[in-house]
Amino acid sequence: MNNAALQLWVEKISLECFDLPFRHRATFNRRLKATGGRYFMKSHDIEISPYQLETYGAEETEKIIKHELCHYHLHLMRRGYRHRDADFKALLAKVGGSRFCKSLPERAQRKPAPFKFMLKCRACGGEYLRKRKMNPARYACGKCGGKLQLFVLDFKFES
Repeated sequence: MNNAALQLWVEKISLECFDLPFRHRATFNRRLKATGGRYFMKSHDIEISPYQLETYGAEETEKIIKHELCHYHLHLMRRGYRHRDADFKALLAKVGGSRFCKSLPERAQRKPAPFKFMLKCRACGGEYLRKRKMNPARYACGKCGGKLQLFVLDFKFES
């Protein structure tokens, strides 16, 4: 499916389920992997993840489109368009959209990154492993309150 077909699909769903026209752009975005779609409040455009369509089919993608159209129509009507708003929850239930999209299989199997940094207390020797670099001057040891020193850990993967 291409962007032109998606545009027609979104316009059709909007008229059938909401009785309101969709007058903006709907496109696929291949960078969307953790989310099924998104609505832009400034441009009123909608982006959909093509991976959801490839992995779970048209039925799940239609639920995602309905979810984004709920944001779209409620925002244009100046009503509660956020996930926590009662208007959004009621309209989503009425049209049969999904509250959350299914996570992609390759995303669920991802391994966590190994620890790259270690903070070591100068007073008691306590060690704290970290995945991200941080400024040790801004923190103190949780055990004794001593000063911390940052070390970079060397991981060598052999294949």
